[in-house]
Amino acid sequence: MADDEPTRSARLVDAQAKAARLFTEIEERGLVAPGEGERAVSDRIRDLANELFGTTRHWHKRIVRSGPNTLMPYRENPPDRVIGTDDIVFADFGPIFEEYEADFGRTFVLGGDPVKHRLRDDLPNVFTAGRRFFESDPEITGARLYAEIERLAAAAGWELGCWHAGHLVGEFPHESIEGADMESYITPANDTPMRRTDTAGRRCHWILEIHLVDGEREFGGFYEELLTL
Repeated sequence: MADDEPTRSARLVDAQAKAARLFTEIEERGLVAPGEGERAVSDRIRDLANELFGTTRHWHKRIVRSGPNTLMPYRENPPDRVIGTDDIVFADFGPIFEEYEADFGRTFVLGGDPVKHRLRDDLPNVFTAGRRFFESDPEITGARLYAEIERLAAAAGWELGCWHAGHLVGEFPHESIEGADMESYITPANDTPMRRTDTAGRRCHWILEIHLVDGEREFGGFYEELLTL
């Protein structure tokens, strides 16, 4: 039997809280460090999720990207890269906790480059402003929210690094988010209201993801978590 909506919401929030703890541990244990390969760091984060929560499954590929690889959107598969001493790195993980999906991304800056630090600090600000815009419009569509995220990025001096700014999330496996199904993404092609029910009659919950890039300096940053809870 499917969970009722209050239970679904609580379990999605709990899954995100576990993901947030995982990322706190990543930073405290210094897993993102110069001289480490991206894949090796990804594997250590996978093992840490298992150590902390018994998590062995992730609903999407595990991503750790550094330097110019941070320009690449999710669907790209750049070659493994060794993290440098003055690098910017982001991690994007989708662990499954008790059959509910989390989707969480954060950016780490090694060294003292002020522009990289500014990018890292701008990411949560753009996220918060985007969430505020979403909450202000009961009829908001994916297209309208994407346009606002794009505007916020430009106002902060960055460009968006991906064709979408988020997607549906829920029980594993959640409703299909295949490339042809634009209604499942926060993207210019999605003119449907984001506040709706899915094909099973459940409330739609969304992830907001912010991928900001500086093409000239060849680096980017990433930040994502739940939008609707």
